[in-house]
Amino acid sequence: MNLLSSILAFLSHGIVGLTAWQVVIYTLVVTHITIASVTIYLHRHQAHRALDLHAIPSHFFRFWLWLTTGQVTKEWAAIHRKHHAKCDTAEDPHSPVTRGIRKVLFEGAELYRTESKNMETMEKYGHGTPDDWMERNVYTRFSWQGVSILLVINFALFGVIGVTIWAIQMAWIPITAAGIINGIGHYWGYRNYDCADAATNIIPFGILIGGEELHNNHHTFATSAKLSSKWYEFDIGYFYIRCLETLGLAKVKKLPPKPAFDTAKMVADLDTLQSVIANRYDVMAKYAKSLKHTWREELASLKDKAELESRFLKSSRKLLQREPGKLEASHKQQLVELFQHSKALETMHQMRVELGAIWERSHFTRDQLLQQLQDWCNRAEASGIKSLQEFSFRLRSYA
Repeated sequence: MNLLSSILAFLSHGIVGLTAWQVVIYTLVVTHITIASVTIYLHRHQAHRALDLHAIPSHFFRFWLWLTTGQVTKEWAAIHRKHHAKCDTAEDPHSPVTRGIRKVLFEGAELYRTESKNMETMEKYGHGTPDDWMERNVYTRFSWQGVSILLVINFALFGVIGVTIWAIQMAWIPITAAGIINGIGHYWGYRNYDCADAATNIIPFGILIGGEELHNNHHTFATSAKLSSKWYEFDIGYFYIRCLETLGLAKVKKLPPKPAFDTAKMVADLDTLQSVIANRYDVMAKYAKSLKHTWREELASLKDKAELESRFLKSSRKLLQREPGKLEASHKQQLVELFQHSKALETMHQMRVELGAIWERSHFTRDQLLQQLQDWCNRAEASGIKSLQEFSFRLRSYA
């Protein structure tokens, strides 16, 4: 009878005998360590080389990922690099733009496993990842034995509930990274920068998924160790990196460019041109804000136009914020109709197209590009549009 009671007690509580709340806290802690391992080690360190890691945290992260996810470093880095190289095209391993949001959200892990069998992807994009004895003989060779060991450990520590904890740990990365980041992060959210693909920031507080929630920022500055860019955004992954750096266990290599300004500058010069091109995402983000100001100033007049419906105005506002090169023919026609009622908005749109063309003209000399920038500023300041004039004053002060 005592033996039976002992067995039942073990099955119920395991060795440690945690309470329900302690089990919840433990599960949140270990899944968060896994997320931190993915974002710091696999993503920012291995895939993008945004930071160097000391051997101690590097080996810990590699071991932890083997134990809790079965991830192979070369596979993860190669697939992610291909995602950036082929983003939102038919060759992207997991784009909701080409494969549909449901497919990526609910079958993201399957898409990952399919691409991991593509030897061409591994050879082309998997360079520079660990190839030591442990990687060859343990982490890669026995990639799924780690999670099996974890199942035994969880059962021994917590009893039957340990199996549930293990199941949550196994589902955590497929749901959060493969599903939410790769799916929702290219489908829904807000955009600080009009980067070339559909990446979005899901929420400004990157805590639950280690900072990966700031996906638009990441795709704009892919090699940056820091994913937050606005004062109200928080990237807990970068906070951990700074802690490691303070301890001498990490070294940040790259951060987003931070523009400098010389407010006394009256005329754009070659330094201005170089800074504007280097900080073009910041430039266009500020231009988008200026365009919003102009829209608000024009909105009352547009509403007085009896033929313009509120739905038309709402969709037109969104189209004005979209990168001009991504507009479809029907969208361009809608804007033409809008511009018949607002010369200011037409000017703002056209000036945006011309500004973006400056850093796309690689065959022009620096002096020719500078002349175009100076001409752009002169026309902006002579436009009579207040928000455009204020933007031009800021633009020429880039230093």
